[in-house]
Amino acid sequence: MATLRDVKVGESCSVARLAGTGALKRRIMDMGLTKGTRVYVRKVAPLGDPIELTVRGYELSIRKEEAASVEVTDVHRGEA
Repeated sequence: MATLRDVKVGESCSVARLAGTGALKRRIMDMGLTKGTRVYVRKVAPLGDPIELTVRGYELSIRKEEAASVEVTDVHRGEA
């Protein structure tokens, strides 16, 4: 399954599930990335880390390793 790390700039997707465990999973959920949430990838830093997202109407930056633990579906071009 695709992860948030695989989504390109300008694409949006839906969170399918969180693959992390323990503190990592809790931290991701606290940032608003929960099952069914629409996410839009706004920017990626020049060296690829971090990734800037729009989630629930606010801007969020996460590391690639965190993005790799967020499985996504319904990836398409354009903002949700």
